[in-house]
Amino acid sequence: MSTIARSQLRRVGLRTQLHVDGKPFLALGGELGNSNASDLAVLATALDKCQRMNLNTIMLPLYWDLIEPREGEFDFLLVQGSIDLARARHLRLVPLWFGTWKNSMSCYAPSWVKRDTNRFPRVHRSSGELEEIISPQSAAANEADANAFARLMRFIRDYDAATGTVIMVQVENEVGMIPEARDHSEAAEAAYRSDVPETLLTLARNGELGPEVSALWEAAGRKTAGSWGEVFGTGPAGDEVFSAWQFATYVQKVTAAGKREYALPMFTNAALIRPGYQPGQYPSAGPLPHLLEIWRAGAPSLDMICPDIYFPNFIEWCDKYDRNGNPVFIPEMAATMRASANAVFAAARYGAIGCGPFSIENVEGEKQRLISDCYAALAGLSELILIGQQEGTILGLSPKVGFDWSVDESMQAGELGGITFKAVFDRQEIGGDTQTTTLPTLGAGRWDAPPGTPHGAAMILQQSPDAFIVLGMGVKITFAPADGQGKIGIDQVQEGRFTPGGVWRGGRFLNGDETHQGRHIHLPDVSWTVQRISLYRY
Repeated sequence: MSTIARSQLRRVGLRTQLHVDGKPFLALGGELGNSNASDLAVLATALDKCQRMNLNTIMLPLYWDLIEPREGEFDFLLVQGSIDLARARHLRLVPLWFGTWKNSMSCYAPSWVKRDTNRFPRVHRSSGELEEIISPQSAAANEADANAFARLMRFIRDYDAATGTVIMVQVENEVGMIPEARDHSEAAEAAYRSDVPETLLTLARNGELGPEVSALWEAAGRKTAGSWGEVFGTGPAGDEVFSAWQFATYVQKVTAAGKREYALPMFTNAALIRPGYQPGQYPSAGPLPHLLEIWRAGAPSLDMICPDIYFPNFIEWCDKYDRNGNPVFIPEMAATMRASANAVFAAARYGAIGCGPFSIENVEGEKQRLISDCYAALAGLSELILIGQQEGTILGLSPKVGFDWSVDESMQAGELGGITFKAVFDRQEIGGDTQTTTLPTLGAGRWDAPPGTPHGAAMILQQSPDAFIVLGMGVKITFAPADGQGKIGIDQVQEGRFTPGGVWRGGRFLNGDETHQGRHIHLPDVSWTVQRISLYRY
């Protein structure tokens, strides 16, 4: 029987938040590189650095092949060691289950699974060629994965439930079909010719499949019965819907088995799509936003569907996942020069549970400083941020960055408490990478912000009708009445910081040159700073 977990997702006011030990929790996170949780000495060094960088949450892989090296024989020494190391450093853990699939492939399946292709069949291309992807049609693989995950969750429950170091769990990693949109094995072809489940047909009739999949259903003739090709069309987009259902129901079995042992919040994550790519050119059928309703219907035990955001157009992807009550959590994202700004904006604009710059233990130099400074400021503000998310008394402002790192030059604005806040962002003369690179996640393109890209963002918290707290970097903010009547003036500005207990430690009072004689506030581009401001109407 499942033990009641010390962490849960709860809807309070306007947002669903993670609650740990009965209190809302903001995850100041980072994700470790793929291999650094497989050696406890390496992991200890990595966690020491994470602690110095002011993280409170670590996303780290747990590996099926190391946990169950021989079928039915389980070794949880790495799991226990990871929990011990995190607990000693007062860090929370979000394990990432590298089970049947990791980045589409089955590279973390145990040797006894990899080598038995009869019992655990692989995906076939339409040409008949095999892929290193276990077919989601494999009932034996699904059963084995679910059993291993259940045993893992049982161990975490027995070893950690009293302390609650582990607060959430990711099931699989970046599931997807590539280089074609669906499996063409004999079993998959039979499933493709079978009738679409009534669950999806009911959602289609009720207009609840989401606009993208509903459009496919409409184009195929709004059929209320039939095979997958008949109901959603025979092209790659229809094939992707079929595959999404196969993956989602597979993941559902794994998730449900784990939750029966220990019902921590669970989610899965998606590798995203480059502009112009079609199904088969990206990890198709994963938990992508245009397939969100398919995944939620097929895997109802998942609490969230989450994006791994490596592309520069961070806001665009958050918009896509802030959909139909899906909580926003970004377990993995590019550790660019804008990583800290994206974390601030996501918490303010989307009520994000947290963010995790990838390979956090390898971040150095200016990026390390920005993340460390930002997380220190967020730690002091966490309680106020979480209340702001619940009550809608929080505003995020950020430059809009395109996939190609182009920046929208228009002023960014938002309303809070009857006041319109308008932001202009400082351009940075330094960038991240100094050259164009080719990486698995971005393809041909610039990995990091080029010179001239703003590195900052702003979060505004309303404390009373005329009092606000601003966290920001590299931004000038002006004020105007939202109703257009009169003007807004600056009464007082004080810089300072909040301690981790939420106590304000005030510093200089700013006026004159620092506020351009009362025209704006400026949070400089050198570091993340906090200002308390009071405004008045005249």
